[in-house]
Parts: sequence; structure tokens; C-alpha cells
Amino acid sequence: LKLFLAPQCPRRVVFAGTESGSGCSWMCARVAEGLASQGRASVCVVDCNLRSPGLHQQFGIENHHGLSDALTGSGSVQEYVHRVSRNLGLVSCGSTAEVGVMMIGSDRMRSRLAELRSLFDYVLIDAAPMNACNDAIVLGGLSDGVVLMLKANFSRRETARKAIQDLQTANVLALGAVLNQRTFPIPEALYKRL
Repeated sequence: LKLFLAPQCPRRVVFAGTESGSGCSWMCARVAEGLASQGRASVCVVDCNLRSPGLHQQFGIENHHGLSDALTGSGSVQEYVHRVSRNLGLVSCGSTAEVGVMMIGSDRMRSRLAELRSLFDYVLIDAAPMNACNDAIVLGGLSDGVVLMLKANFSRRETARKAIQDLQTANVLALGAVLNQRTFPIPEALYKRL
């Protein structure tokens, strides 16, 4: 949450793993809950991982009538927002993910994200892993930047470097990286001193 505490903090952030299994959806959901729990700002979390949606599971909501439907449907984007709590909304992947995949970089996507920006103080986007496709780069260009998710003892340094290089090449700001699922074993000798 530190990223969001500065006065000029980013308001539209993409979370993307360097590869699948990094815990990106989990982290995106927890950050959204943390921001919303402060009660001062409204937050919308959007499942843009149309290839392997999972954000809806983090909130126990069915994956229907979401982003892919908003991209092909009409009406306000508010019709596709599921209220999780008073100031937390979720736009799930939706029922027609295959169609949505082709629309990630479209004007319609740009328009729908702009609508969400006008309705919510923060828009957090869960994107597909960077080694699977360039969705995070495209979405990062429509946002304030990308937070990379790395899995401890799994993510390779070369993969992380390539992801950062790809973001830089596309002029997309890398806001930081999170090392997820890191364990900090404390030696027994230290326990005895406590």
C-alpha cells in the first residue's frame, strides 16, 4: 500500500506477474481491499486477465456480466460493476472472454477504462502474465504504470529483467515489484534471545 500513500500517487495501476502463478490476482485483490478499508476513497478492481480470469474468485463472485460484456455491450460501465463493499467495486472478466481478448487494445477498452476513472478514485487492473502476452504493456499504456509480481523461489531474474525492458521499450512506467510468497525463516538461536 506504500505506493498509494504519496500525495501524487498513481490512481490507475496494472498488476502483472512476470509469469503465471505469481499470485497477481490475490495481491491485486488485497491491495484493493486495503485501499477501500481506509474509507476515504472508492476503489474498482478490474479483471483484465481474460485468458485465465481469477479475480472474481478472490471476492467469491460469479464471473458473468463483466468486462468482456462491457466491451461488447452498451449502457454505462456501472452496470457491469459488482459492489463488494460500500466503496469497493469489481468488474469481473465477464462471460465472453474470447471476444474481450481481441479488444484489450481497442478504443472501446480505452473508453471503458476512462468511464471507470471518472467513477472511482482508484482503478486497479489485474492483467495476464507478461510472458504469456503483451496485455500488461497495452494496459500499462492506458494507466499510470505497472506493478510487477514476482514469486519467491520461482520467478527468474532473466524473466523479470525482460519484463522491465519490455515496459521501458513501450514507455510504460514500472512502478515497482512485489516479491510474493517469500518466507523469512528465523534461526532457532534468535528465538531463544527473544
